[in-house]
Amino acid sequence: MTDVAVTAIDETSPSAEPVDAPAPMSHREIMEALSGLLLAMFVAMLSSTVVTNALPVIVTDLEGTQTGYTWVVVATLLAMTATTPIWGKLADLFSKKLLVQSALVIFSLGSVMAMLAPSMEVLIGARVVQGLGVGGLTALVQVVIATMVSPRERGRYSGYIGAAFALATVSGPLIGGVVVDSPLGWRGTFGIGLPFAVAAFLVLQAKLHLPVVRRPVKIDYLGATLLMSGVSVLLVWVSLAGTQFAWGSWQTAAMVPVGALLLAAAVRVETHVAADPVVPMRLFRDRTTSLATAASVLVGLSMFGATVYLSQYFQSARGMSPTEAGLMSVTMVGGLLVSSIVTGRIISATGLWKRYLVGGMVLVVIGMGLLGTIDATTSLIWIGVFMAVLGLGLGATMQNLVLAVQNNTAQADIGAASSVVAFFRSIGGSVGVSVLGALLAHQVSAKVMAGLADMGIDGSHESGAIPDLDALPAPVRALYESAFGEATGHVFLAAVPFAMLALVCVLLIREVPLRTTLDLDEAA
Repeated sequence: MTDVAVTAIDETSPSAEPVDAPAPMSHREIMEALSGLLLAMFVAMLSSTVVTNALPVIVTDLEGTQTGYTWVVVATLLAMTATTPIWGKLADLFSKKLLVQSALVIFSLGSVMAMLAPSMEVLIGARVVQGLGVGGLTALVQVVIATMVSPRERGRYSGYIGAAFALATVSGPLIGGVVVDSPLGWRGTFGIGLPFAVAAFLVLQAKLHLPVVRRPVKIDYLGATLLMSGVSVLLVWVSLAGTQFAWGSWQTAAMVPVGALLLAAAVRVETHVAADPVVPMRLFRDRTTSLATAASVLVGLSMFGATVYLSQYFQSARGMSPTEAGLMSVTMVGGLLVSSIVTGRIISATGLWKRYLVGGMVLVVIGMGLLGTIDATTSLIWIGVFMAVLGLGLGATMQNLVLAVQNNTAQADIGAASSVVAFFRSIGGSVGVSVLGALLAHQVSAKVMAGLADMGIDGSHESGAIPDLDALPAPVRALYESAFGEATGHVFLAAVPFAMLALVCVLLIREVPLRTTLDLDEAA
């Protein structure tokens, strides 16, 4: 059986009779509920940023390698990516409030596991559990907001989401750096989000009240399993190819066809078999949804793939402490904060959004290109300027891609549509982190071995492990710093073409003024 019929609670279905139909929420009620949602979003973003500056210390302490460094990041992205569309579809079928709270609990369990991890393998497993919760929070916050306010007003509230994202991004590295340098050590960074998760859970319990509708639904277990399996196989292949085995190896010959066949089967099930598919393929008939989804993949690939290694650059190429590396993120996040709030308010006031989306992508391309020029000797002032440009572009891009899709989607499909954008952005991020991480590791290793050979030192024993720079002789340390600096610039250059393709997708999107009603039927 592909589908199992159950009776579910849904807050959005236009076809069922509401058990309780309250009046539209006032601005105060929306803000009270939004405070809990923003806390949840803060928790999701903090899980990535707070550990960023701890990664070099973690990998050194647990005797990991550059591959392990990459996998601590990829594990969360992989789990988040594979489950995002599942969470989104569940939001169209069950209580959104209960789902958000469940995601918070799962995230908290993963955090505790990470705090107690005795090895890199256990830590990576804990990050997978965290990713399951983060996938729910990333998808569901957008869905709940879409249930409460119309697209025209949503731009205003999307600005708050951007602000929460920026706050988590700027405070995470700072808090993480301070905690790593404190007696708590790197393990303390995984406990930072727990108080915020508890607070978000309690606020949502008290303040989030959505209309409840009961309707019969069918859960597409087969489609969900095939989708998660296919995505996971391909992402694992991308993450390991070039490091654990060669791109042209038998592992590649096995994993790529298996992943492709699983995804093809998932598409077949979603299109012709499932009565209520996890990812409704009809959504892609809409030009805006298709182009915004493609742009999200490319933005995720360029943004996550390049920026995740900035902290390692500041510590490994510039000799900064985790706290100092966290301070360096202020300019990028400041640009993101200003851009997301300002564009959100302007879009709500005018109902027009494409010009800001295009302008944001132009800035992303420019910022990536400028960061592609850095090395171990580039002025920190100029690096800060380059990061600010990138932040301004990202602030005007990420939330508005979701908004454009939601504006063209019926309320009954809002969960699936919102999660599709987040899903493909996460896929891009996972691929970007893996591929660009492999590029970084390869370039650093090659440059270090060549430099050691020039010094007359045998570098054949080089294992790819990230060294403790303070313990290295001055000439060898300078070699490592130079290698990391130059390789980081190349990573950003490699991301530029993907950002340019995302700009092309955005240019091709047809602008539809934001509607002032919650559903397409009401607008018609």
